[in-house]
Amino acid sequence: MTTQLNDRRADWAHTPERGNMFLLRAMAWISLRLGRKAGRLVLHLIAGYFLLFAPGSRRASSNYLQRVLGRLPRWRDMYRHFFTFAATIHDRTYLVNRRFDMFELEVHGEETLLRLSGEGKGLFLVGAHLGSFEVIRALGRKETDLRIAMVMHQGNAQKITAMLKAINPGAVQDIIGMGSVDSMLKVRERLDEGHVVGMLADRTPGDEALHPVQILDANAFLPSGPFRMAAMLRRPVLFMTGLYLGGNRYAIHFEPLADFSGVDRNQRDAAIGAAITRYASLLDRYCRKAPYNWFNFFDFWPSRPEVSPQKS
Repeated sequence: MTTQLNDRRADWAHTPERGNMFLLRAMAWISLRLGRKAGRLVLHLIAGYFLLFAPGSRRASSNYLQRVLGRLPRWRDMYRHFFTFAATIHDRTYLVNRRFDMFELEVHGEETLLRLSGEGKGLFLVGAHLGSFEVIRALGRKETDLRIAMVMHQGNAQKITAMLKAINPGAVQDIIGMGSVDSMLKVRERLDEGHVVGMLADRTPGDEALHPVQILDANAFLPSGPFRMAAMLRRPVLFMTGLYLGGNRYAIHFEPLADFSGVDRNQRDAAIGAAITRYASLLDRYCRKAPYNWFNFFDFWPSRPEVSPQKS
């Protein structure tokens, strides 16, 4: 059972990219030369393409939306889901190029983040494919004393680095690829230097222990690896998400998730389990708060929900 779940959850890592660097550079050129309004016109075509020609992503969207909306989704619901995803990717063009003036950013819990980062001991930010992480890194660029490094699986780290170079060659950020022998050492070094280390903890490339949780009133499974790393390095952990609210508006949220600073080896497993359970409850809350911001377009839950059909 665990092997099957890992295989299914790893599908995202092996799905071919639907775009390419030429298209990304073209979108960046249109967006920066012609403006955000012109660039957003293309997003309707992208959302329509996924709706019509990406059956796997469409099924995953429908499955998720049934759970979060409590009804069978309509075509316009799935279109809005894909458009929200495309909009956050598009806005990376401006955020990476430091065009913060174009956005309205409301930040909740920033005082907790600045207090913990100000102690100089380092901390983890743990998020998910829920909203935009780029808008959170934009906060790090605005707050010059806030240094953010990002931990990613090796393949994704290479893709993200290539994407950032395509948008702005001078904007490549501090990204640590997991999987090499010195990955943990690099993470520890950043933390010891007072960095904030970000991780997305809702996916696994496959061969990793999974922890059962409840999200949207259904069984789901989350990897324990990110929390085990935080526990081993004995650092505090904040939850993060940057929710797209439409137009040029984002809401950034930081919430205390766990503090492994004083957790010894005998307490570690229980503390990790409690942290994953709280993480799942926060995912549940923010999915319900901003339902079109969930960007896991694969079979995240083991089975489809049973929902009575409703008329459009």
